[in-house]
Formats: sequence, C-alpha cells, structure tokens
Amino acid sequence: MDNNFIHNSIHEHGHVMEVEKVLHMTSGEGEYSYSHNSTLQRTVISKVRPMLKKTVRALYSKENFPQYFTVADLGCSSGPNTLSPTYEMIDAIVGLCRETGHAPPELLVFLNDLPSNDFNSGFRSLPDFYNMLKKEKGDDLGPCFIAGMPGSFYGRLFPSKTLNFVHSSYSVHWLSKVPQGIDNNKGNIYMGKTSPHNVFEAYLEQFQSDFSLFLRSRSDEIIPGGQMILTFIGRNISDPTSRNCCVIWELLAKCLLQMAAEGLIEEAEIDKFNLPHYTASREEVITIVEKEGSFVIDRLETFEVNLDLHDNDENKNYVFDKYTCGQDVAHLIRAISESLLAHHFGDAIIDDLFERYAERIGEHLSMEKTKHFNIVISMTRK
Repeated sequence: MDNNFIHNSIHEHGHVMEVEKVLHMTSGEGEYSYSHNSTLQRTVISKVRPMLKKTVRALYSKENFPQYFTVADLGCSSGPNTLSPTYEMIDAIVGLCRETGHAPPELLVFLNDLPSNDFNSGFRSLPDFYNMLKKEKGDDLGPCFIAGMPGSFYGRLFPSKTLNFVHSSYSVHWLSKVPQGIDNNKGNIYMGKTSPHNVFEAYLEQFQSDFSLFLRSRSDEIIPGGQMILTFIGRNISDPTSRNCCVIWELLAKCLLQMAAEGLIEEAEIDKFNLPHYTASREEVITIVEKEGSFVIDRLETFEVNLDLHDNDENKNYVFDKYTCGQDVAHLIRAISESLLAHHFGDAIIDDLFERYAERIGEHLSMEKTKHFNIVISMTRK
C-alpha cells in the first residue's frame, strides 16, 4: 500500500476517518442513490464526448493502429454513467478502423474507483454491455476486456508504461484528505466567505500536492506519447469563495448549524467536519501541470452547466418550480456527500438534513442561477 493511502484521512471524533475507505457515491438503485441522481454528471460527460472521441481517434492513428490498446477510466463510480466513456472510446476506435480498413485491436479497459465504490452494479451490467457492442459493431469489434481496478488514484494503480490513454470525469476535484490545520474553519464545512485566510491556503496546498502526485503516478503508467483527458469542477475567477463553487456547501453548512441550534447535533461536531474537495482555477491547474513537467497541455477548455439541469437551452418551455428543483439538487448533493456526512454525524440526521437543504437550495435557485464551472484538460505524456 502506497504511503499516500495511509494518510488519506479526516481527523474527527478523536479518531481518523480514512477518505479512501469512506468516500463513495451512494450505492444501489434507491431514491437517493447516485445511480438515480447523476444526470448532471451525465450531462458533463456528453459535453466532453466530442473531444474524447477526437482525441482517442487521433491517438490510435498516431500510434500506427497498434494491435493492443489499453485505457483506464479513473473515478468510474456506479450507475448508468459508468460505462458511458468506455463506450465512446470503443466507438471511436472501431469507427476509425472501419473507415481505414485496419483490423480492430484487442482492447483492455480498466474501471477505477475507491474500494468502497459499488463495483458490483457496474459488473452486473457488463453482459448486456458486451451484447450491445457485438450487436452494434459486429465483426468490426475485436476482443474487448473490461476489468476493475480499485484503489486511490493518488498513487500508482498500474505497471509502468502500460496505458495508452486515461480518462477521468468529475473525480479529480476530490482530495485525498481534508487539509490539515483548518480547525479554525468554524461554521463552515468547506471554504466559505467567513473562512480564515489559512483555510484557503491549506486547501490550495492540498490540491497542489494531490494533483502533482496524480500526474506523477500517471506519468509512470502512460506510455510516452500517450494521452489523458480530465474533467473536473473548477472556478472561473481567482477568488476561491466565488458563489458558484461554494454556495452549495455554504447552504448545507447553514442547515447543519440550524440543526445544532435546535439541539439535534453538536455545533462542535460541525466545526470538526470539512470536505475533502477543491474547486481549482484554470491558472492553478496549468501551473501545477507545468511545474510537475511530465505532460504537455494540448487543450484546456471550460464550460458551465446549470445546477438546475431542467433549465437548459434545449428545454424552451421550462417553468421553474422551487419545490421540484430543490428536491432534485438536494438528491444530487446527497448522492455525492452522504457517505462522508453519515460517517461523521451518523445516519439518523441525513433525511432531516436534506429535507432542510432541499428547501434552502430551492429558495436560493428561485433568486439566482447557480452553475457548475467545469475544466476539461487534454494532455500528452512527454
């Protein structure tokens, strides 16, 4: 086990919570599961699809149509999105081989996430996925092997120079651990407008450390000339407390503080809890990539997605409903954060917490739109 795994922890309740063992998207098929509440992530994947397919096609051609091609999807999670990037990568390669008359390669795809991820749901969908590929691609599809690789991507996951391509969507904004030395972040569970200056510095330093380690680990695993596309939540201005990246957590903190005022939880427990999460600026990302030095940035693009996913350009007749929108966003945030919150505060408060949160976030969105600012970066291994 790599040393970085050992230190992936949050100090709380007087003992250590290891993020690697605790953090996971809510599993299963229930009302609050990630499987039923990951439409935003699916929207993000679809927006990156053209870049993903174009990059994979160009890479496979540049490598002179190799007989074997190995890719890894890091932070695959569970549910309907798990195999979506895999399908797009396979479709890109099969389409290129069909157009150029080359024999299709043997494809090896690794699905990676933390060990606490619900891998079984993804594995259960593989027979149908293989059948769909065979039916759709026929003889144009070569042998295809999909395997799981549990573990933290903040450290080595694969043997040296074994990967041609790496993809990751909505994962790298999760840190390996909560930054140290932020015990004074009172009344907040993330960076907020009332956070002391040292909190912002600590979060940036943790992201710099983690992202540098991520790049260093991938540089060992990806062959020279291999490529990587990462998509993650960021921020569009230098101010780390910009509302679009902090307001969703500020509102959740207010719900917790309200419950503390009612005697349902201890305020001291809120002060001990901070999220292992960071929304980087594009300048911070570029600086870290250039300093680490293993990769060349090919493209860096940004785009925004409304937190209220029903409010989009395609939905011309959309009418805002505060209750429905509040419920939808609360379910989304619950699906990604429940594992951490329940571990710290206990399962008993979760339903009440997110009922309050749905009301607050619905009220907030009735007054102003909130968008996720996304960074997508394509890089080549030197």
